[in-house]
Amino acid sequence: MTTTTATGTTTPSAATTASTAAPTTGIKADFNMFLKLLTTQMQNQDPLSPMDTSQYTQQLVQYSQVEQSVQQNTTLNSILSNLSNQGLTQASGMIGRSVTLNSDVAGLAAGTPAAWSYSAARPVSTLTSSITDASGKVVMTSTMTPNAQGTMAWDGTLADGSTASAGSYTLALTASDAAGNSVPVTIHAQGTVQEVSSANGALTLKVNGAAYTTDKLIGVAATTN
Repeated sequence: MTTTTATGTTTPSAATTASTAAPTTGIKADFNMFLKLLTTQMQNQDPLSPMDTSQYTQQLVQYSQVEQSVQQNTTLNSILSNLSNQGLTQASGMIGRSVTLNSDVAGLAAGTPAAWSYSAARPVSTLTSSITDASGKVVMTSTMTPNAQGTMAWDGTLADGSTASAGSYTLALTASDAAGNSVPVTIHAQGTVQEVSSANGALTLKVNGAAYTTDKLIGVAATTN
């Protein structure tokens, strides 16, 4: 679109007067400014070589589509924000509940042991546990009773009698059957939900000091005293 600068005094059109009657902001203000420029251009174009009216129509349609897209995005963001707030409110009902998580990482806190449940694919004859800290260092190993399924709680006691610091710890279990063949073992972290938070539309649960996204949640139960 070619813009012609007006050199004389022109009389504002009805559209121009309406657009300046009240101040506007955002996309609406830009749209009103566009209409003012377009009106001025039409008033001051060369009468011997007028622009094709289809060009004006096309420009108006394109700008209108942009305006609609921006408004739709604003509406969608508002809807997503409301849904996120609703999800957070609903998830807050899990605070104080005992949960099971699809993770081999459990939180160890003062007075609260790190806890896991496990299940072997078939009966086992030997079962050994290994616990590592957040840096990947092995801090504890032990030989366990060879049950195909069960639970394990670790209060942080180390081999030298000292106590591990609070944090997240990973459990690994090595199992074998009577023939000495390796047996896969599935591990799930357990604990009590202390906090629920939301960031960028994602809900996070804090369980014994460790953080998990809600997609890790596989079970919720009432906490037993």
